Amino acid sequence: MVYPFLNIFFFVFHTILMLFNCFGWAWKKTRRWNLVTLLLTATSWFFVGIWYGWGYCFCTDWHWNVREKMGLHDQSTSYVHFLLLKLTGINFQKDLVDKLTLIVFFVSLLLSVWLNIRDYKRNQIKNRSI
Repeated sequence: MVYPFLNIFFFVFHTILMLFNCFGWAWKKTRRWNLVTLLLTATSWFFVGIWYGWGYCFCTDWHWNVREKMGLHDQSTSYVHFLLLKLTGINFQKDLVDKLTLIVFFVSLLLSVWLNIRDYKRNQIKNRSI
């Protein structure tokens, strides 16, 4: 059956994507891609979210659909809350998880924007001197 595979795939892929969103700005080689994934996440949460609910995520929606087909109905309204519950067994307060998720997201976005602009300016100066 394909659904157990997809369930594991989404756990791995979505977790890696979230970690990349949080820390991809730290390495110069990944900064541009980090900014792209953060902007795609923001578009999903805040633009597509106008129609589907604030914080809407395509990956979460697809993963929930897979889990429903498997007969699993343990989803939360927050993927981060769900993931923390599955990984630790601790049922953290959903509002706290949502607030921390938003804070980490905006800090990561600000760092990514700032470092990408800094890198761009350094490259411009470097190219002028050649």
